[in-house]
Amino acid sequence: MLVEDDPALVRTLELTLGVHGFDVHATGLGAEALVLARTAQPDVVIVDLGLPDIDGLDVVQAVRRQSDIPVLVLSARDAQQDKVRALDAGADDYVTKPFGMDELLARLRAALRRAAPGDRPSSSRPSTS
Repeated sequence: MLVEDDPALVRTLELTLGVHGFDVHATGLGAEALVLARTAQPDVVIVDLGLPDIDGLDVVQAVRRQSDIPVLVLSARDAQQDKVRALDAGADDYVTKPFGMDELLARLRAALRRAAPGDRPSSSRPSTS
């Protein structure tokens, strides 16, 4: 699941992640993301901190209360205190914008490995929401 309010970045991530075997459900609203986290049961959540309706940290905390699914923050906020707050709120990883797609893909794969070691054959490609 992708929680990002920048339409151009959403399109880019949907295309790129799709090519790499990920099934992407995207929303630009934190409140909608909380509903999707419960109903779509994604394998991983990528969330921006700067959302128009609620703070991304609130999304991270709410997702963490509901589930142990990996949460990756993708944000332009690059101050150490922002990273620490997000990780303390329950994020598993933090990537700052601008970012390299290869790094993001590697961090997603690592998060999925940590979340479900041994559940997937090593040759399978991830399919996440």
